Amino acid sequence: MTVPTLTAPTIPAPELANEAALLVREIEQYLTARVRTTAHPLVTKTTAELIAEALGNPPPAAAAPVLAVPARALRILPDWVLNFPLLRQLHGGGRQISVAEHLELIALVIERYGWHRGALRSTSGRRCILGAQAVLFRLGYGDETTARAAGHRLQAVLAARGISEPYHRWNDATGRTRTEVLALVRTAAANARQEDR
Repeated sequence: MTVPTLTAPTIPAPELANEAALLVREIEQYLTARVRTTAHPLVTKTTAELIAEALGNPPPAAAAPVLAVPARALRILPDWVLNFPLLRQLHGGGRQISVAEHLELIALVIERYGWHRGALRSTSGRRCILGAQAVLFRLGYGDETTARAAGHRLQAVLAARGISEPYHRWNDATGRTRTEVLALVRTAAANARQEDR
């Protein structure tokens, strides 16, 4: 009996480079928008935060970035392609991000690539929570410590709901929905951001 061999569709190099650049540009724009800028390095609050504090107003909530529909070409590439040193260097390799940012980017990757249950990724490139973490890690956003801490945040949210199974098994449960997964990730991100303040 012959086992059929699956081959990935051939994608032209310029299209692949454009798709990779688009994803990284969106991640960079997102991270740049999250950077706090102040007039002096010793000042820890932005001018807007100082004014809001003086007036007794709560700081405005950060708006989630709006993403375009995921491009198929980048989603279907093997994960190891994202690990090429040149690609990592061109797209933020080694960039440190907070646990909250890591969790927010997981949600963005799931929105952009699609959500999957039962494996890290589907043949069409949709990702589960761990698969989205793998994309970020391979592109160089954060490190193993950041990813592990994000996992602990996800587990804490599940534990608060009385769920003891690991988040990757929770992701794969029959009947689980993309909405539930994104809500879990965003709740964990919000909790992490609250504790960072």
